[in-house]
Amino acid sequence: MILSSAQVARYHEQGYLLAPGYFSGEQIDLLRRAAKEDRGLDEHSFSRSDGEGGAVRLSLWNHPGDSLYGMFARSASLVHSAEALLGGEVYHYHSKMIMKDARVGGAWAWHQDYGYWYQNAVLFPLLTSVFIAVDRATRANGCLQVIPRSHELGRLDHVLTGEQAGADPARVAAVLTRLPLEHIEMEPGDALFFHPNLLHRSDQNTSEDPRWSMICCYNAARNDPYADSHHPRYTPLEIVPDEAILAAGLLRFSDAGEAFLDPTRDASTRNLER
Repeated sequence: MILSSAQVARYHEQGYLLAPGYFSGEQIDLLRRAAKEDRGLDEHSFSRSDGEGGAVRLSLWNHPGDSLYGMFARSASLVHSAEALLGGEVYHYHSKMIMKDARVGGAWAWHQDYGYWYQNAVLFPLLTSVFIAVDRATRANGCLQVIPRSHELGRLDHVLTGEQAGADPARVAAVLTRLPLEHIEMEPGDALFFHPNLLHRSDQNTSEDPRWSMICCYNAARNDPYADSHHPRYTPLEIVPDEAILAAGLLRFSDAGEAFLDPTRDASTRNLER
């Protein structure tokens, strides 16, 4: 399910593209079961205060291996779609599982991913993120909100909000007088591709329903960072056929010998994204 030329054009026009049913029910059911039964994922999660009395829990890793999570990030359809958006070879910048749990999942402030990644010695905003809905995402449980065409603004200044870095609130308020706000409600298996300069946020989850999501981030190979950071420099990506997702079964992260990013050892992760 590689993105078409029309979909790529819409992505560049709006700064994002929603692809309904990108992953099959069988694939996403397997991912949900694996993630929610995975003690390693839970034990390596950490929280970020939202400055509103809530906190978001997430686990993050840099290199995709042979686990089910790695098969999603390395799947041919996903990687080739990222290549179509970025115009050439890509590599895996990092992935994360966002665990916005029922009644306690915190908010994310308005931000641009490149507002953070700029600090990681990445010269150009030649990256893309793919938000994969593991649970149904609604306004009630804190679905993603975006400002279409805000990627045309370029990189904005970011300031701390709680333990998160958010875009300059005064500028965002001005942007919202000229551009619309969209709530991206999603069904499990839907995929949202979005530009690193797209302004986006989410509300706290005050509902009875969890809103978990897996986000795979890719950088263009030609955009190799000029210095080391807590996310990797260019690392060739071994692409697997889409069938590898189901073939992986319930092979979890720790079972495959992969490593989570440890926020206690990486001071640069204080303002982690989304």
